[in-house]
Amino acid sequence: MSQLRIATFNLLHGQPLAADGSPLPYPPEAADPLGEAIAGLGADVLALQEVDRYQERSGLVDQTAAAAKAMGAADWRFAAALHGRPAPVAGWLPNPAVPGLQVYGPTALETATDLPSYGTALLTRLPVQHWRARRFAPAPFGLPLRVAGRRGLTPVPDEPRAALAAVLEGERGPFTVVATHLSFVPGWNMAQLAAIRRWIADLPKPYLVLGDFNLIGAMPRTVLGSATALDRESARERRSERLRRRDLQAARRIRAAQPGLRRRRVREPRPRLQGWYDLARTPTYPSHNPAVQFDHVLAIGVPRTAVGPASAPRATVSDHRPLIVEVSL
Repeated sequence: MSQLRIATFNLLHGQPLAADGSPLPYPPEAADPLGEAIAGLGADVLALQEVDRYQERSGLVDQTAAAAKAMGAADWRFAAALHGRPAPVAGWLPNPAVPGLQVYGPTALETATDLPSYGTALLTRLPVQHWRARRFAPAPFGLPLRVAGRRGLTPVPDEPRAALAAVLEGERGPFTVVATHLSFVPGWNMAQLAAIRRWIADLPKPYLVLGDFNLIGAMPRTVLGSATALDRESARERRSERLRRRDLQAARRIRAAQPGLRRRRVREPRPRLQGWYDLARTPTYPSHNPAVQFDHVLAIGVPRTAVGPASAPRATVSDHRPLIVEVSL
């Protein structure tokens, strides 16, 4: 089997950055730095976050289309989590005329040019059997965060998020890839990740979930594993669990009624995780001096022997580094 290069990259709307992480002006051809960064990845499947479409701040570029051209993607989708314009401190000034999710692809080039939008994209060189998209509402509150180009912490409201799923044709059959950008609000992002797992439960395995999760360490695979364990319960298993609990309660009552018996603490079994794991573990943020990993490639149904080298190279755009891993599928 040939190896595929799977990558995820939070673009920060293609913002060029200096070596110290400070923002640089866009060149006259605003799409050039982004195109060079994407071409350098050599990705076969690419998830993008913080993607602009016809935003003034990034040169009125359809960034997904520019990225698709740079990587030679056969197919792609851009899920606009919101339509509107960025506003200092306030986050976004949404366009009330387009309140929900909109999805754009190769057949929608040069459309809605007067409706600037922002969201998540998934691009691939492989044939696609099926596309799917969904939107997540923002958390009702934000957090103080570090923002590129500003000192200290800036209060930032949460924003709507989007996820894209594609069933791709690999050499050994179909597999499902998901691209997403989760909330930075703790707990809210975990609920979104668990919802994604349930959302793709009817699509073919193996699964690859890519993106900026705003979660670190073992948390993403723990959340996905727990969601999988719950999804796999059948009605018969749930009924057996109720009967088992009833028997345990009866045993406790019998022990309580017979003081001569030594009482034992009965431990409830925990749901066993079902095999989600990280294909790459390396810091990705901030790009000029990476210290934490917010960007992940997680999988289930992919043999560990099928996973090749991973890397997080420095790019000329964004405050995140792209995360790349080679996988045989």
